[in-house]
Amino acid sequence: MEILLQILICIGTFAGMEFMAWFTHKYVMHGFLWVLHKDHHQPEKGWFERNDAFFLFYAAISTTLFVLWNEGIFEYGLAMGIGIFLYGFAYFSVHDVFIHQRLNWFKRTDNAYFRAIRKAHKVHHKHLGKEDGECFGMLVVPWKFFKEAKKAKQ
Repeated sequence: MEILLQILICIGTFAGMEFMAWFTHKYVMHGFLWVLHKDHHQPEKGWFERNDAFFLFYAAISTTLFVLWNEGIFEYGLAMGIGIFLYGFAYFSVHDVFIHQRLNWFKRTDNAYFRAIRKAHKVHHKHLGKEDGECFGMLVVPWKFFKEAKKAKQ
């Protein structure tokens, strides 16, 4: 039963990270830390962006949870740390690899869900400034984009 609880905590943490990503993106990246996120909307030369610093923040939280679990301080630290790590991997795969093609692995897809994610992100990036943004999530996008993607496939 303990392993089931750990798995549920891991899945719950992964799911909760979508809300954290949305919140951080809307209120922190497009708020007081716009200085770090700005180069993501207004690209500058170079492969790395100041925006990549946000990865380090969540990596530090995940690593801290692993350490707390390993030291016997927090028994759910491993499950939560893995959930955050898996979300970070999903975020990197979807955002950096699939959407922005920072690594040239994927070009096209017929999958309506992935096309909806790509469209929502394009809508987000049409705003070059920190104001008037929309579509701040990553894996959960407004239903209208999913409906558009399904319709376009038919």
